[in-house]
Amino acid sequence: MIAYVHSATIIVSDQEKALDFYVNTLGFEKVFDNQLDPNMRFVTVVPPGAQTQVALGLPSWYEDGRKPGGYTGISLITRDIDEAYKTLTERGVTFTKPPEMMPWGQRATWFSDPDGNEFFLVEE
Repeated sequence: MIAYVHSATIIVSDQEKALDFYVNTLGFEKVFDNQLDPNMRFVTVVPPGAQTQVALGLPSWYEDGRKPGGYTGISLITRDIDEAYKTLTERGVTFTKPPEMMPWGQRATWFSDPDGNEFFLVEE
């Protein structure tokens, strides 16, 4: 019945700056960039070849006081975590610590975008 997850939304302070980070630093591709009305720009990005998109939402979309930053619950896969860690560190990405072996047997680490949204990076 359900084919796949379309998107997950993270809250950012500035969509243009976030778009630059996700596309030019992480290497994601822009999928949607539509101005729906004067106060609503819908922007999504996706890792190359992936289906599930990350929507770059603004706090103004929500009435419950959501703010950028914190744990997103989003895990990202890499085939070579050492190379990803090295390259992204050189590009200015902030990691909590170098990759390490997780209790279930995969190497992983956490990194944050410029708004402090935290992602889990795990080696496949």
